[in-house]
Amino acid sequence: MNRRIAALKYLLVFSIPATTAVAFTQEGIWTWLPIMYAFGLVPLLEFFFRPNETNMTAAEEAVAKSDRFYDWLVYLTVPTQWVFLVWFCVVIQEPGLHAMEYLGRIMGMGLMCGVLGINVAHELGHRTKPYERALSKTLLLSSLYMHFYIEHNRGHHKHASTPEDPATARRGEAVYTFWMRSVFYSFRSAWQLEAQRLRRKGIRFFSWKNEMLRFQALQLGLIVSIALVFSVPVALAFVATATVGFLLLETVNYIEHYGLVRQKNAQGKYERVQAHHSWNSNHVVGRLLLFELSRHSDHHFIASRPYQILRHHDHSPQMPTGYPGMMVLSLLPPLWFWVMHRHPNLNQTDTRTAFA
Repeated sequence: MNRRIAALKYLLVFSIPATTAVAFTQEGIWTWLPIMYAFGLVPLLEFFFRPNETNMTAAEEAVAKSDRFYDWLVYLTVPTQWVFLVWFCVVIQEPGLHAMEYLGRIMGMGLMCGVLGINVAHELGHRTKPYERALSKTLLLSSLYMHFYIEHNRGHHKHASTPEDPATARRGEAVYTFWMRSVFYSFRSAWQLEAQRLRRKGIRFFSWKNEMLRFQALQLGLIVSIALVFSVPVALAFVATATVGFLLLETVNYIEHYGLVRQKNAQGKYERVQAHHSWNSNHVVGRLLLFELSRHSDHHFIASRPYQILRHHDHSPQMPTGYPGMMVLSLLPPLWFWVMHRHPNLNQTDTRTAFA
């Protein structure tokens, strides 16, 4: 029973749909509640809750890993995300919405696309069961970012903290420049990775076995379906929510490896990804809100480890606050540089040469 109570803390993820429900049913400032909650209240709370560096014992990890309740919590996000997407298509066309209310609802659904859509898809995309990977793609479809499934698993985890990785931010690079570079080059990388896979298997590029072609068809089909069932303006509003969602993802990408560099050995090959090649945060609220995404150092060290047993590493660089607060900080580049460039982990590494 104690183990099950401990697992219930991850229900905090569903506070995002709860605040979004308020945005969909209320007017005025309440339509902005999801954003005020995620990027106002949560960062404030993390100033009062000390980071928790505690790791499970080996026995506790084995029990948690085998407990299917943790899996069902993740699975529950899939119908939740799609129900809210349909709901959004209904409420965004309500007559009499003011511009700020319209934008607030778009931002709320965009937050859903980033947290329940892409973030949970990231967790499921690292699983080995076919149905879990299918659920991952389903969530990515709801956020129009299906190429992430290919680029993240086959590209980012191989090239993280190297110049070859478009999702690794260079030292001194502002988040706004990073958005453009990461979005474009990650999309291009996904096409290249899929072409390489097909070539190894002797399959033609223009084949239905090309996942990138299928992904684009599915995403275009979803947009057209929304336009036909609801209207073209609703379809455009959906595209806007997906854009908010993937920009939230790219902001997370920005803070996860900012300025960290893997070195090359005598043979010219990059060292294996270690825990010190990713920024980590043990701030409790952000950890629970994102299914432990902020314990990112261990995720890159052992990518197959499920969220509930991710570990703290003493030698991984620690962020001064949780991921939500760091995302807000990144939007203010001068302040971001002032905070991050004082960190000893960046003082030990000059990425300007490595990324030249």
